[in-house]
Amino acid sequence: MAQANLLSPPSSIPPATALQLSQKAPPIISSSPTSSLPWPLSLLFSSETPESWTINENLLLSCLRTGDDKSARILLERLSQRFGDSNERVITLRGVYEEALAKNNSELEQVFKRYEDILKDDPTNFTVRKRRVAVLKSLGRIQDAITALTVLLDYSPTDAESWAELSELYARVGEWSKAIFALEEVLLVYPNAWSAHAQVATLHYLSTQSSSSPSLPALSLALKHFSRSIELNESYLRGYYGLKLVTKKLIPILSDSSSVKRSNGDEEVQPPKLQTVKKLEELATTKLAEIVRQYGAGKKGWAGFAEAEVIAARELLDRDGKIER
Repeated sequence: MAQANLLSPPSSIPPATALQLSQKAPPIISSSPTSSLPWPLSLLFSSETPESWTINENLLLSCLRTGDDKSARILLERLSQRFGDSNERVITLRGVYEEALAKNNSELEQVFKRYEDILKDDPTNFTVRKRRVAVLKSLGRIQDAITALTVLLDYSPTDAESWAELSELYARVGEWSKAIFALEEVLLVYPNAWSAHAQVATLHYLSTQSSSSPSLPALSLALKHFSRSIELNESYLRGYYGLKLVTKKLIPILSDSSSVKRSNGDEEVQPPKLQTVKKLEELATTKLAEIVRQYGAGKKGWAGFAEAEVIAARELLDRDGKIER
């Protein structure tokens, strides 16, 4: 199990698991995957595999997440010795290590300057470009980070990860239409990504919160994307949670026919039928209640939900008086 997790992308590992994995660093560090014999004999007597280096890299990132800087340094040097200081991936990992150890903005600025120097020599190093964006975010330079991402996307327009990050930055500064556009680019690359559908829905929903009168077109689009997210994943708690919020907003608006006529200025977005919205609200309520109940009972197959999300679902149902004790 530990090896399987160490072969997974670090971003997909929750904090508790990252801690468990980082605690396995000492025995992994003590067993070198390479041979001390000279080449080409090292090829014959080495236990090195591609997986062993993936494990070293992911363990390094897990150690940084949990504050084990000493083990992270040893793993970084091991990777550097194997692949060389000029290896693009090693350069990026060294940057991540330096970012993690930076104690203040001044030290982060030094990391940023090193990234700038690297890009002067190699403008096509996209992993460093992405780390440069991360540093700008840490420094609070959001507009600069947005500019850096738009430049990166000019070179790599199908980079879904960068589009998603650009969307998050636009949302942070309240530019909802740009945030939605950026995330729709993600859906062009991954049309069946239920989490992306849910995030687009969330952006449409949040865009209505700053207005005194909720936008019917925006809520209708939020309903569409939340519905698509649970169609793609029938156990997607966030999808049902969002669906519950949106339907509760839509039902009173759709119940007032005059309000529908006033709100539907965007003729391209047809409002849903009231009866359909009521059925979706019932579905979301039923599914959320089932998840909360089964998770609380510790039923097998229901323990994979994030506890914080289950608590939020319970609170939402409690406010509506729809939770079964």
